[in-house]
Amino acid sequence: MNYITSAQNPIIKEVKSLKQKKYREEKKLFFIEGIRFVEEALKEGVQIERILVSDKLAETNSGYEILKKVSNGGYPVFQLPHKLFMEISDTQNPQGILAVLSMKNCDIEDVWDEKNFFVILDSVQDPGNMGTIIRTADAAGMTGVIVSKGCVDVYNPKVLRSTMGSIFHIPICQSQDIFETMDRMKKRGIKICAAHLEGSCDYFDLEYKNNIAIVIGNEANGISEEVKNFADILVRIPMPGRAESLNASVAAGILMYEILRKNIGRR
Repeated sequence: MNYITSAQNPIIKEVKSLKQKKYREEKKLFFIEGIRFVEEALKEGVQIERILVSDKLAETNSGYEILKKVSNGGYPVFQLPHKLFMEISDTQNPQGILAVLSMKNCDIEDVWDEKNFFVILDSVQDPGNMGTIIRTADAAGMTGVIVSKGCVDVYNPKVLRSTMGSIFHIPICQSQDIFETMDRMKKRGIKICAAHLEGSCDYFDLEYKNNIAIVIGNEANGISEEVKNFADILVRIPMPGRAESLNASVAAGILMYEILRKNIGRR
């Protein structure tokens, strides 16, 4: 066990810097917090660079158990005063453990197969929505999630917390050119289906067979006009009530589970 007592320690400075997107991208690192989240990372065998633990947690039974698992994995562990841990944490009431992980690059070429069910996110900005969509896509057995350049950072701490560990289970492909990505998908026979208030058919009337990608747009503006024109079909979710729109993650969940419902037995 290595001990850190100074806020000027390079490891402490590095973790603090990872709260900002530019440093996450520069270092290709991010961090996760909490016992369950770290346990999930250990279970999934992701690349863990180091683990930081507060002295307060280390003195508890739960701290002893998680540190035993960490020790069995041979990961570098650093213990620090709880007050110092509070400075680097991104939560109000931290449990006292975080792990610094390496980002995993994912290309759509490594993901698709004979049957493909994707979610494409077009400029989704809310971290909670992004994380919830990833978690729901994992639960519904989607092939992967495609994230456009205009979206909130997948490795934003709030996004990560909202995924509840699903970030490790489902491929997340970050696209620098969403139109180039969708064009490749179309050439492979994947139908681009965009959720839109002006959709030509209700979502439960659409055929969802084998190869389909649903597009979820920005919380305030929906999908962009360019994506709307590029899509193969626009589908709407009926809203007989007085609400003008649905939350992005709710809309995504409705469509993903309709895909699952119509493909149970085909997978």
